[in-house]
Amino acid sequence: MSTRLAAESTGLAVETTGLTRVFGSFVAVDHIDLSVPVGRIFGFLGPNGAGKSTTIKMLCGILKPTGGEARVGGYDVAREPERVKASIGYMSQKFSLYEDLTVEENLRFFAGIYGVQGARLTERIAWALHMAGLEGRQGTLTAALAGGWRQRLALGCAVLHEPPILFLDEPTSGVDPASRRRFWEMIGDLAEQGITVFVTTHFMDEAEHCDELALIYAGKVVAAGTPSQLKREHIRNALLELESDDLMGAYDALKHAPAIESVALFGNALHATVVDEDAAKRAIAELLAARGLPLRRLERIEPSLEDAFVAIIEGHVEANAPKAGPA
Repeated sequence: MSTRLAAESTGLAVETTGLTRVFGSFVAVDHIDLSVPVGRIFGFLGPNGAGKSTTIKMLCGILKPTGGEARVGGYDVAREPERVKASIGYMSQKFSLYEDLTVEENLRFFAGIYGVQGARLTERIAWALHMAGLEGRQGTLTAALAGGWRQRLALGCAVLHEPPILFLDEPTSGVDPASRRRFWEMIGDLAEQGITVFVTTHFMDEAEHCDELALIYAGKVVAAGTPSQLKREHIRNALLELESDDLMGAYDALKHAPAIESVALFGNALHATVVDEDAAKRAIAELLAARGLPLRRLERIEPSLEDAFVAIIEGHVEANAPKAGPA
């Protein structure tokens, strides 16, 4: 059976087993297993330095794995990197277009790289301009575009050749929230056309748009599932949100309180997971009052993906902490 037929029979656009990348003595990606079904938006979530970009470069055939196996579109990334590159679209986290070229010149340049010619070239450029909202700006220098517009142009260039799989490496870094929202609408439109989208991000609100997620931390996949699954499975107790005029003081007062399972800073508030909601509320009010700290608001809230992510990472760190030896 050919690799292409194998991909179609499994229904997986991306599949890895024990995928590893080592730089010297540093393990950047540590034996990760991933399965990305065809036609889904798959989010690869994690903090900076977790191994997201290294993984995506291996999957795109740019970086050779140190160990393990990976197939993209049925092609082996180690043995068939050129076939992988020809069958995917790729947009790096750093703006990769030519700023001294116009919008249309960039589109024509990348169309040439992908072998898009003739009538199809005219059709695809028109499609990309419409998708990116750049109709009428064909002659504008790319350097003159705002960040959000440039990201849309980069996306258009990445899908000119109609690839079945699209890799986006932190595509919205450095753009404003409105542009990020519009960009994700475009990703959703592509997914509705049957394109598999593999996207790395560290923005929790973006991860909510994904059909499935894998959370990577220190090179390891520490959790995987749908956004709702991750929240349901990792935040099982009540979640309280509290506001105080002295958040760090409140954090110090609560971090070792027996009634509180865990507490973390979330923007202008603290989130505390608790087993007994009523007992925890009484303990919080008493502990802050004892230190003279005002409690402005305390209420139960629904957990966010960020809450789940914090819980997962804390659990992973605790489980892998060195055990103290005998005295």
